[in-house]
Amino acid sequence: MSGASNSQMSLQVLRTCSLCIINIVLSVGLINFNKYLMHRDRFPHPMVLSALHMLASLVLCTIVLLVRPSWMAGVAKCQGRMSQLYKYLVPIGVLFAITLYTSNRAYMYSGVAFLQFMKEANVVLVFTFSALAGLQAFNRQRSFVIAWVILGSCLCVSGELNFVFVGFVLQGVSQLAEGMRVVVAELVLTGNDFKLDPLSYTFFVAPVCLLVLIVGNIFTWDGSILTELAVWWPYLVPNACLAFCLNVCIAKVITETSAVGLVIIGVVKDIALVVFSSTVFHDSITQKQWLSFIVTLSGVFFWSFMKVCPDHWLVQRFEMMLGIGYGPFPGAPLGKKKAVGETTPLVPENKV
Repeated sequence: MSGASNSQMSLQVLRTCSLCIINIVLSVGLINFNKYLMHRDRFPHPMVLSALHMLASLVLCTIVLLVRPSWMAGVAKCQGRMSQLYKYLVPIGVLFAITLYTSNRAYMYSGVAFLQFMKEANVVLVFTFSALAGLQAFNRQRSFVIAWVILGSCLCVSGELNFVFVGFVLQGVSQLAEGMRVVVAELVLTGNDFKLDPLSYTFFVAPVCLLVLIVGNIFTWDGSILTELAVWWPYLVPNACLAFCLNVCIAKVITETSAVGLVIIGVVKDIALVVFSSTVFHDSITQKQWLSFIVTLSGVFFWSFMKVCPDHWLVQRFEMMLGIGYGPFPGAPLGKKKAVGETTPLVPENKV
């Protein structure tokens, strides 16, 4: 029995690692593909590009639903509960539309490396929003590591040689919207009320997001868009299909690892993107930024280490240094833990 259990655990770990690798590859590919298309001489229309991504997701999910409805069991499960479901999906769709537009437009002003430096702060944003939603819990230990990550991110941004304020603001708005979106998505994908599969989740979110982007396109429409669509459609079609694959993969990663886990996985992606943009796009990266990036990554990796090995002596020494008692890391089962001879609740009883 123990051997079978270990085998199942190994398969689960392998599946999760494979999923994370696929997510990183798809994300790196789409970001660089978007950066290529957003060049002023190609297709510099972030609102249209984002709408095409959502249109492709809706069309491809519909095809899957017609051909293999068993792959989208969540659609049938939510029949008669759509009004309740869309209380979550409407804010997700709006936030997703904001994320897509602002992140794609930011590539017109700032380099990939600089934007990835900024994205290191996502672990802080997502954890904060998760705590506000009752999915995580604050303590002194986590607050210290969050401050660690913020410090590194601020140093990275302050060391940018080609700083463009508009790109900075656009990326900041994108990250705030993305942080809130993935937390609400976690409630829909893993909560007891729905537990949607990734394809069903994408199928339900896509039309809401597309509607918001269509409204945005009405106000930002440019007469040259149709002409450039006719020229660049051989690139836009695979770009939109790649976005669909990434959207489904992200939903699956959230299901397997949580919203915070998705951000932690993104650290490896960020390293790959910074190296790629430095060598291929020749983005200027100062020595201060490299050192600051290492500071940020070390904070994020220590966060991951606390999650994976909460009983390790290094983690417990770190807690002792901060003068706090040992408790479960965010995501661990909540309950009561003995500390110095007495039982103290770790979080209020109404936390879930």
